[in-house]
Amino acid sequence: MAERRNDPQVYPLSQSYNHSTDFNVKRDEESAFRKQDEIRRNYNASLNVTRMKVLFSLTVMKVKTPKFRVRSITFDHFEVRTAPNPSFNFIASVEVGVKNKNFGTYKFQDSKMYFSYDGMPIGEAFVPDGKAGWLSTKKLKNLATVLLSNNLPTNSQLGNDLNSGVLKLNAQSQLSGKVTLTFMFKRKKSTNLNCNITIGLADKAVREIDCN
Repeated sequence: MAERRNDPQVYPLSQSYNHSTDFNVKRDEESAFRKQDEIRRNYNASLNVTRMKVLFSLTVMKVKTPKFRVRSITFDHFEVRTAPNPSFNFIASVEVGVKNKNFGTYKFQDSKMYFSYDGMPIGEAFVPDGKAGWLSTKKLKNLATVLLSNNLPTNSQLGNDLNSGVLKLNAQSQLSGKVTLTFMFKRKKSTNLNCNITIGLADKAVREIDCN
C-alpha cells in the first residue's frame, strides 16, 4: 500500500504595500493641482489688470469736450421802439458756464462772444481766461455787453418781431484750451457755444436759453 504523502501547501507571498510609492503619487497630484491653481490665479489677475487698463483708458484717460453754455442774462438798460423806426438798445450782464467732465483740469484762453439778430451782428462780450476743475463747472459772471440794432437794415423783420412782443437773438463763441490728465498728460481741446435766446419784451427779461 502506497504511503500517502502530505505535501506542504505552498502559499504565494503577499505583495507588501508600498507606502512610499503611494505618497509620491499623491504628492505629484497635489503639486500638479497647485500649479494649475497658480496658473488660473495668474490668468485671472492678468485678466483683471487688462480690464482695469481698458476701463482706465475709456474713462479717466478719455478726453471729453467741455460744454460751453450761456447760463443767464440780465438787463441793466432795456429800451425798445416800434415806430417810426423799430430799434432796441440793451445793456446786459451775461453769465456763462464751462462744464468740465474730465478727470483733470481744463484751462482755457480768453475769447469773445458774438451776439446776432437774424444772422446780423448786434454786439459782443469779452470772455476772460480761466480754469475748470475736475468734474466741475466754471462760472463766468458779469460779462458786460451792449446790444444795439443800429446796424440792422431798415427792411429787416425787426418791426414785426418787436410788435409780436418776442425778440430772438443768437450768441456764439469758442474757447481753446488744454485738459491736463493725472497732472501730466495734456490734450488740446476746443469747445463751442451756440445759444438761441428768447427775450420777452413786456417783462423785459429772458424767457428761454436753448444751447446746442
